[in-house]
Amino acid sequence: MAKQMKHQQFQCCYKNWVAQQQLDLDELLQTLTNYPTDLDYLQLITKKIVSHFENYNNSRAELAKHDGPSFLAPSWGSTFENSFLWIGGCRPALMIRLVYALCGSHLNTHLEEFLEGIRHGNIGEISSLQLKRIDELHAKTIKEEDKLSSYIATLQEKIADEPLVLLASGCRGIGESSEGGVVDKTMDTHALDLYNVLLEADKLRMKTLKGILEFLTPLQAVEFLVAAKKLHLSLHEWSTRRDTRMGITQLLGSNNPSSSGDPPPPLPPPAET
Repeated sequence: MAKQMKHQQFQCCYKNWVAQQQLDLDELLQTLTNYPTDLDYLQLITKKIVSHFENYNNSRAELAKHDGPSFLAPSWGSTFENSFLWIGGCRPALMIRLVYALCGSHLNTHLEEFLEGIRHGNIGEISSLQLKRIDELHAKTIKEEDKLSSYIATLQEKIADEPLVLLASGCRGIGESSEGGVVDKTMDTHALDLYNVLLEADKLRMKTLKGILEFLTPLQAVEFLVAAKKLHLSLHEWSTRRDTRMGITQLLGSNNPSSSGDPPPPLPPPAET
């Protein structure tokens, strides 16, 4: 029963995050409409959105202490979303790829104005210096991603090492063992390792996000956050609908939150770190 309650908290944490993302998107869009030239307000809303991300990471880290593997293969996520997960979340370099895509898209859309010398200060007008810094961040991020990916591969390969492989080979029936304590201890150690690498991946995601926002102007930062929220929420909605259409939702008995649904009740505040 206690474990079931924990997993319900895991799912509730994610539901809250989806709901918060929608609220944040609405506020960001209102900001672009009403205060596109108010630099102080643009910076204020950006800091607010980042703080929400940090709060989510803190809540998730507190819950993941109880079962790290659940956050690397979440039962509350849609199958399509889960197939793109990198250590429990989005790949950090994907955020930088989004900047590149937005820059090219905005430039193509407003190419005629750009050639006429008309400037709006949006994300399509990233300077060469900004682009250089973002490129450098991209290279550093990929190196750090590779280190964590390599560590995850090492953890996966450990499954074929002692003692689990010997216990599995020597048991009479599948999953039976006279050394259940050894099995539990080994799996708990592996789960703790996965929890620790999840924390490192979340730190890299936050570091990358802050690095991007640091190099963008206040207006560009808000435009980037709008695009990031839209991408996440749209992918979540499309993926959830796909699971429903294919009968996967009913088959798994899942209760994946829709971004168009009512917000779930809030979780208790995360413990101080």
